[in-house]
Amino acid sequence: MAFEKFIDLLNQIGNIILEYWPMFLRGAGMTLYIATVGTAAGFIIGLIIGIIRTTPTPIRGARRVLKTVNALLTAYIEFFRGTPMIVQAMVIYYGSALVFDIDMDRIVAALFIVSINTGAYMAEIVRGGILSIDKGQFEAADAVGMNHLQTMLHVILPQAIRNILPATGNEFVINIKDTSVLNVISVSELYFQTKSIAGNNFKFFQTFFLEKSIICDTT
Repeated sequence: MAFEKFIDLLNQIGNIILEYWPMFLRGAGMTLYIATVGTAAGFIIGLIIGIIRTTPTPIRGARRVLKTVNALLTAYIEFFRGTPMIVQAMVIYYGSALVFDIDMDRIVAALFIVSINTGAYMAEIVRGGILSIDKGQFEAADAVGMNHLQTMLHVILPQAIRNILPATGNEFVINIKDTSVLNVISVSELYFQTKSIAGNNFKFFQTFFLEKSIICDTT
């Protein structure tokens, strides 16, 4: 009896694949697109913030400006690291329409949300990677007349980026999973498509089992 049920379950899963594979394919493609672009953009944001936050305190006048910038960047990082992406998605997408009368495209909104969320995490990852480099290399670069930007570009960042690549890969995997929360703004990623399929065939276990298998294969 149990074996027959198992065979029947496999048949149902096979039928779902045959009937709905285009929807699964579109959903998986959208998920990978958002995760890839969001991670790349977040990496650039994090790189810029990481460089700024590790800039030595300048003398006199510029010191107050740098402190203000660092305070704003810290607030940005703490806000996006300390709140769920699903809340950020709803506040940014629906809030921009309500408060600023901005009718954002859902895909653009999704890319923006994932990018700035990833940027907050990557900022700390990049900062940690920069601080992990031996201080003697900063001093050596300064001794040959390099300014902070030159030191970063030619000496520190090539080594720091190599150190943070595993963490960047982890962020990409996290983004693949976190795109599921974007269904709250009706982005047709994998979870949204799976939910639509399950609502149509009423085979929730079989359908979401397929989604889980797709995500596991992707990551």
